[in-house]
Amino acid sequence: MNELQLKVLELLKEDARRDAGLIATMLDVAEEEVKQAIAAMEDEHVIVKYATVVNWSKIDDEKVTALIEVQITPERGRGFEGIAERIYLYPEVKSVYLMSGAYDLLVEVEGKNLKEVASFVSNKLSPIDAVLSTKTFFILKKYKQDGIIFEEHEGDHRLMVSP
Repeated sequence: MNELQLKVLELLKEDARRDAGLIATMLDVAEEEVKQAIAAMEDEHVIVKYATVVNWSKIDDEKVTALIEVQITPERGRGFEGIAERIYLYPEVKSVYLMSGAYDLLVEVEGKNLKEVASFVSNKLSPIDAVLSTKTFFILKKYKQDGIIFEEHEGDHRLMVSP
């Protein structure tokens, strides 16, 4: 990974809709260099997807998101990989992370309602042989995601103190 690719990644992370011409201008390089850098990163799966961050609370959509801490027994020879794969293949699962600490996997699940998420945990996740325990936390409100603040925040209204 070269310096140009890192700079291009940072700019695309801020706004994936920036085109190669704008990025080239911002970095003071040729547009063709930027296009080649992007193509190379897409080929190497460094850039996996261009996504939109949505503030779902602004939409009348009753989705429920839960974070589930999962303790598991690793498989001989494969460790956590096989179990993580089995979990992330469920369509309800949005993200799976291997964690350090009191639990092994953090699983993000999305459902239409609380009952659907609870059903996933009790009928699909918990019955997996390697799963020792789960702890489910429902997200009530998102304030910030991927560096983007969702709510308008008030500035500091205190009076300036001068000597």
